[in-house]
Amino acid sequence: MTTATTIEKKPLTATPNVERPAEAAPARRPADKKRVLVGFDLGTNASCVLAGPADGRDIAVSKVIPTVVGYAREGLVDGIIANNATTLIGDEALQHRLQLRMVAPLEDGIIAHAAAARDFIRRVRVVIDPSGTAEIRAVIGVPANAGNTAREDIRTGAAGVFDRVLLIPEPFLAALGFRDDTRLGQANYVDPVTNSLFIDIGGGTSDLCLIQGFFPTPEDQVSLAFAGDAIDKLIEDDLQRTYPNNGLSRATVRQIKEEHSYVGPIRKPIDVKVLIGGKSHTLELGEVIGRACNQLLDRIYPALTGLIARAPSDSVAQLLQNIVITGGGSRIRGIDTVLQQRLADEGYESPKVRVAGPEYKRFVAVGALKAARGAREDQWQHLLA
Repeated sequence: MTTATTIEKKPLTATPNVERPAEAAPARRPADKKRVLVGFDLGTNASCVLAGPADGRDIAVSKVIPTVVGYAREGLVDGIIANNATTLIGDEALQHRLQLRMVAPLEDGIIAHAAAARDFIRRVRVVIDPSGTAEIRAVIGVPANAGNTAREDIRTGAAGVFDRVLLIPEPFLAALGFRDDTRLGQANYVDPVTNSLFIDIGGGTSDLCLIQGFFPTPEDQVSLAFAGDAIDKLIEDDLQRTYPNNGLSRATVRQIKEEHSYVGPIRKPIDVKVLIGGKSHTLELGEVIGRACNQLLDRIYPALTGLIARAPSDSVAQLLQNIVITGGGSRIRGIDTVLQQRLADEGYESPKVRVAGPEYKRFVAVGALKAARGAREDQWQHLLA
């Protein structure tokens, strides 16, 4: 199945027309079939799903699910896993990681293992609609400037699971989710969807997007295949050189990073206690962590200034006041202040960079659900198994 995708600027009074139906969708549905709308942030390391009835504003499902699928190992003893399930996702899979073959469906923000991605999406569907009887329409976030192949892989994974889908870039959805609808129209409220620059740092990609009251074009977006996972790999490699044969897993390295990450001048000492071979050791990791995290900043900064240069000149003064960092990378200590200072040092007028806050995991999904509730009938793409 192929779909011609036309991206054009449209005012936000209507949901952006990003995915036209590949074929005529059924005009009617059974009167007794419930319709559920879903906002789905399909992330490299963690996914967020929000769902609610199409005829209301309630949220019936709100879940953050680790993006991992576990398959039962051959010869597993009966009763080890409840109901002798052979496929688990999310936290349940992680709880049984010793008994399962673990697969991460996404790498660098896009589907890398199609079968695992489909298994993951199928089980997310069960979370949304345990009865399996509802019509499910999902807005799914995709990395900025995701190519046709990446989009088609998502559509293929969702076919026969969701009834209709809409694919929208994640930074735009993050801005829509970050927007406080209750304050629109207030004189002192700066609407992030009117004129802002969002930096969404996830596990697989760092996505930057100009948002100025219209749906962004490819020229308004930059996607870097360098984010949380790349930092983990740098720290892991550096640890291997400094402490050979340390045996620390990628999950342990990620936990260390999440607890101690920072950018800016190297901080010492950062002493971290770890278990190696069952014995407690203290590792000094200040330089290792700082060097890896600063590489992220060094890659984001030129992309940021490049997008600022593309903005209309009369919008830049206000744009510089509304640079927002979201995603897991927003938790890196100092990332907002160091980025802001770098802009100021290079002569940008009174820049203001802020982090989105503790709800960063939900913003893309919140924006996706808002988009689902505002989508026109002709914007949904009908999917066949």
